[in-house]
Amino acid sequence: MTLNLHPMANVAIKAARTAGSIINRAALDIESVRVSQKKANDFVTEVDKAAEQAIIETLLTAYPGHGILAEESGSEFGARDSEYVWIIDPLDGTTNFIHGLPVYCVSIALAVRGKVEQAVVYDPTRNDLFTATKGRGAYLNDRRIRVSKRTQLKESLISTGFPFRQGDNFNQYLQMMGDVMQRTAGLRRPGAAALDLAYVAAGYTEGFFELGLQPWDVAAGSLLVTEAGGLVGNFTGEADFLEQHECLAGNPRVYGQLVSLLGKYSKFAPAGEKAALRQAAIEADNPVAAEPAAPAASGEDAPF
Repeated sequence: MTLNLHPMANVAIKAARTAGSIINRAALDIESVRVSQKKANDFVTEVDKAAEQAIIETLLTAYPGHGILAEESGSEFGARDSEYVWIIDPLDGTTNFIHGLPVYCVSIALAVRGKVEQAVVYDPTRNDLFTATKGRGAYLNDRRIRVSKRTQLKESLISTGFPFRQGDNFNQYLQMMGDVMQRTAGLRRPGAAALDLAYVAAGYTEGFFELGLQPWDVAAGSLLVTEAGGLVGNFTGEADFLEQHECLAGNPRVYGQLVSLLGKYSKFAPAGEKAALRQAAIEADNPVAAEPAAPAASGEDAPF
């Protein structure tokens, strides 16, 4: 089967495969790759930078008037005022890559007036190519993909990302994980958000949630999910999530159940829900203080 792809999707595929070749060559001798640290536990390699440059050159050769938003170079390249902006993560899963764990990908999306219309997620280790064009469906290689048909959370496999940055609320994440783990068939942490979203689109998992994500982490994957029949938003279910640093995705039935479960952890949750969550955290940290006062004695020892 040969897909009739949008011309812009074809250019993005060319860029992704070029970057994938750079990544695969480097993976043959991972010990020689130079690694630097942007922040605590946040790594960048010479491979990230080379792959990103190759992507940008391919895209701007075809569309010199378009804008660029890339993980490593930001908006340094491309037009500054274009309605067309390519959102690029040249190597999502860098920590996996530098350890030789083959779970990482290239993610490229095109946003038109702020809405994602083209998406490519390429896994160079498996040669898996996920593509989507708004209104035309989502595909893995040449096969149309759809989200899972499972409807019950207890049957569902959910993926997430663990906190790793200074300032992340680890205790809150433990609460979230506890809420999800005891209600599902399993919780997974692969380590590349773009692939997590692609796997929701392909029906490999029923849902995904993570905090602290940037637009280049989720732009392409989010279109894959929606074009595969799923839903994407923030933890309260609002669809305008791209720059809100919280992402929740799933097939429609599971998505709704995850919103009910995780909505209270959203920074956009109603004040009452957030207050109740804070109180629960206080009680969890200090169970003695949360215990009710002992009841009055009965019988002869009672004062009345």
